[in-house]
Parts: sequence; structure tokens; C-alpha cells
Amino acid sequence: TRLPWDEQWLIESLSDSTIYMAYYTLAHLLQGGVLNGQGDSPLGIKPEQMTREVWDFIFFKSSPFPKTDIPKEHLQRLRREFEYWYPVDVRVSGKDLVPNHLSYYLYNHVAMWPKDSGKWPQAVRANGHLLLNSEKMSKSTGNFLTLSQAIKKFSADGMRLALADAGDTIEDANFVETMADAGILRLYTWVEWVKEMIANQNNLRTGPTDTFNDRVFASEMNAGILKTEQHYERMMYKEALKSGFFEFQAAKDKYRELAIEGMHRDLVFQFIERQSLLLAPICPHLCEYTWSLLGKMGSLMKASWPVAGPVDEVLIRSSQYLMETAHDLRLRFKAYMLPPKSKKGDSKPPAKPSHCTIYVAKSYPPWQHSALSLLGKHYKGNNGILPDNKVIANELGALPELKKYMKRVMPFVAMIKENLEKNGPRVLDLELEFDERAVLMENLVYLTNSLELEQIDVLFASEADDKVKEDCCPGKPFSVFRAEPGVSVSLVNPQPSTGLFTTKVDIRQGDSKDTIVRRLSKVNRLIKDLSRVKLMRYEDPLLGPRRVPVLGQEEYGKLPISSKSVFNINLEEKKVTLADNGFTVDIGDTLVYLIQ
Repeated sequence: TRLPWDEQWLIESLSDSTIYMAYYTLAHLLQGGVLNGQGDSPLGIKPEQMTREVWDFIFFKSSPFPKTDIPKEHLQRLRREFEYWYPVDVRVSGKDLVPNHLSYYLYNHVAMWPKDSGKWPQAVRANGHLLLNSEKMSKSTGNFLTLSQAIKKFSADGMRLALADAGDTIEDANFVETMADAGILRLYTWVEWVKEMIANQNNLRTGPTDTFNDRVFASEMNAGILKTEQHYERMMYKEALKSGFFEFQAAKDKYRELAIEGMHRDLVFQFIERQSLLLAPICPHLCEYTWSLLGKMGSLMKASWPVAGPVDEVLIRSSQYLMETAHDLRLRFKAYMLPPKSKKGDSKPPAKPSHCTIYVAKSYPPWQHSALSLLGKHYKGNNGILPDNKVIANELGALPELKKYMKRVMPFVAMIKENLEKNGPRVLDLELEFDERAVLMENLVYLTNSLELEQIDVLFASEADDKVKEDCCPGKPFSVFRAEPGVSVSLVNPQPSTGLFTTKVDIRQGDSKDTIVRRLSKVNRLIKDLSRVKLMRYEDPLLGPRRVPVLGQEEYGKLPISSKSVFNINLEEKKVTLADNGFTVDIGDTLVYLIQ
């Protein structure tokens, strides 16, 4: 188009053609769906009939009916189509077009419909350019990949997953082929897990879904649905993929790890259904397949978006606390196993701990309590703003109960300030919003197994010495590891072709048959079902282990150990006795275990 007031100038094309999307609303009625414009109009309208007056009538409500031989009902239909589809909900284009095309796109719409803001664009989304393996795509350097090549190499859904993960906003998106490979592997693993769950659904737990980890998993699924829906609505596909697939899968993996009693069938299949729906906008073909595996009737594309149930944020935070505590316990366990520093360099690592005591605090130590109270007072009184450290230090220094703790107070204040930015005002609470001890007690089996310990006790810090009381505060438990003494005994399996061999196990004071079997299973990973293990002792503890076992008579010369029996040890003599029904017998240095 030439500039109206000086026709020697042309308007730059990208700034000129900015309302052509208005034509999209009518194109199907004017050119019959043929993209090159050569198709016949379904309404029988010829190009020469589309005069300026006709266009004005279609696009402007106030324009009079034009002088034309186009039937009135056809023109009314064209106007209805335009009014129905306009305005543009969102215009998506490259960031390089912001200075010209997209800016004039807004200006020209306002110029064309100055008094009708209902025709103005609703949103503009600019995206960055696409990098390939962190470098600019270039045919000359060979760093180039066409869509056809990418689909052949990574599949349609694998390509869509990698593109969604490449980045949002106007920053250049980075398509990394190794990440695409990793994404395909994730999708494959997900599909195989779905098949496994369907094949083994009768082995999954049923009944009420009321355990701690059941409730956490349900809440995390609901939270994931809400977050993913928000990201999709904002067209933040990388974030939608993060919350709707990566974090959603992580919630499932955590549930599988923590649910010692087994995953619940209803929750597992609810997860599969919801995961298929959340991932469908990005990986439609694969999700259609998992949908069919569930036996669903009809296409996934006709299914409704999943409805999120209630989200218990406190419950989710209590689960995060559990995972942080488990991580802290592993670090402390690792530190405990380090050999003590010695100048001679001949120090030996300590014995592997068998027991642990976790101390939890109902309240902060007095000096921390005073510091938190002051910070909370300032936070509430200054609309969520804390004063400078100098002001806080002066006020805390004036408190007589903090005189001897001043070296520790300000680092504590700095930590609270940092956590305040990350987690919000709840870090200033003087008590936790959930029962710390109850969370640990409900997951005691998981913690014990993950650390390969015999027993974990959870006590309140008020029952411990002063050092524990000082180092323990709400949300930060203190743990003490110890190795309980025991007497080593050989456990022999005489059954042929089992792959179960003689194992050394420590027996400790007060052990029961079940305790010994659990300890044995931790040493010998081939033992899966503890209920099938039969523990026995020799009738003659001296000669019994020396006799050659008879094939098919593995129980000959042996007596079963009952669940009521209690083991007693004498550390000085390295001797183990068994008490049962008022009788005490010496078991020698060998026991027998059979797999029934």
C-alpha cells in the first residue's frame, strides 16, 4: 500500500498486512476451503462482487447495505460469521516481529474499529527462535533438522514432548536431541508401567484409601491437575509439562517408594487416567493408547478435563518434611560411618549402626523462641517487611536471656530471613502445623528399611540431654545412631538348588524369631516373602551342625523356633540361649532356615 499523503513511499509489508486474519473468518464461504484461493465460493460469490462497500457492510455494524447483486441473506451470513469468530483470541508470532508487524497489528485494529473494542485483539504471544543442540540452526554447518527428519527420528509425540520442554516466553527455545532421547525413554517407561499395573492389578491393595501416603498421593494429584490447568491456560507448555508429567510422575514414584503396605489399586488407576488426560495436549497419540489400555470407550479427545478434588497443603508439606528428614538421616548415617580423624592414619570406621533415636521438638529452644517472636512481631507490624539486621541485632542484644547466645542468634536470623523468602510467613510460626512425631511414626517402617537399621525410636527432645534440646527444633529433628552389641550366629539353608547359602547374622538381646528373619532378609535379598521362612534350631547344638544333611529330610534332628521364643545373649562368653515356655536352651553357634 502506498502512503496516502505521499505516494512515492510504500508502507513496509509486515506493517501493512495486519488485519488479514479478519478474512480467515469468511474464507471458507468465499473460496470453498481451497487454500490457493482458486476454489469456487459455496455462496456463488465472485471476486469482482466483493467491493469496498460490501467489505464495509461485513466488517462494520454501522455501514448501510451496499448496492450489490449479492443476495442479502448471503451478506448477512458473511457478517454473522465475522461477528461470531472475531476478535482474535491470541496472535502467536516470533519476537523479531514485535517492532513492526505485531505493533501495527494492534494499531491497525484500533484504527479500523476505534469505537468497537470488542474487535481488538485479546492477546499477543511472542516466542523466541529455535536453537538446535544449543546452537543456531544452519545448513552450512550441518546443524539442521527438518520437521520430517525429526518425526522420523523421535516420533511425533517424542518431538512434541521435546519441543514443549524446549522453552516458553521470548527466550530462544533450545531443542536438544539428547533430551529428546531421554523424553522418549520416559514415555516408554510410563507405557510399560501402565501395562504392568493392568497385568498385576489383582495384586494391588484394596479397601479404604486412608493411609498417610494414600492421602498425600491423592492431594498431590489434585494439586498437579490445578497447576497444569493454569499453565495450559497461560500457554506455558514447558511449565505444564513439568507439573503435568515430570512432577506428576515424581509423585507416583514417591508413593510407590513410601507405600510399604503396597499401592492402592483405585489410586493407581486414577493416576493412570489423570496422567493420560494431562499429557494429551502434548503427546496425544501415546495418551490415546494408554486410554485404550484402560478399556475406555471412545476417544480420549472427547473426554473431559479431570476434575481436581480437595488439596491438603498441610498434608503435602508434612510429606515434604518426611522426605527431607529421610535425606538428613542418610547424610548423618554417612557421617557416622566415617572413620575418626587420626594423626597416625590407622583409624578404623565404626561398626555399622543397628539402631537410631530420632528426637523431635514441640517448641523452639528459648533463645530461638525469643528471636522468632521478635521477628514475627516486626513482620506483622510492618506489613510483611523485616527491618535491617542492625536493628534486629540491637533489639535482640537488649534481651538478657540472649546474652550468651548472640554469636548464634544472628546466623539463625539470617537463615529465617532466607527461608521466609522461599516458604512464606509460616516459617515464623512457633509450632509446626502438623504432628511431627505422628508423621515419622506412620512411616517408621520406610525409614528403618531405607537406612537398613533394626529399629528406630522417635522421642521428644524434652526427654533428651541439653545438647539435643539445643540442636533440635520444630521441623528439624535430631538423630543419634548406635550399634547394639550382638553375638554372631551362622544361619544355614540345607535345601538343594535354592541359591540360599550360609549367612552370618548378629543376634541381640531380646530378639524374637520374626526379628531374626527380618535381619536375615536384609542380608539375603533372595528372600522376598518372610512368611515362608521357617527358623529352626538343632536338638544337639554341638553335633547337629557337624552331621551331613540328608536329602529330603532337612528338618531331621531340628526343632522349630516359635514366635513366642526370646533370644538372650552373653557377650562375655559369646553365647546365645533361647527362652520358650519357661525353658532355656543353648542354641550353639548355628541355626537353620527353610523356605516353605
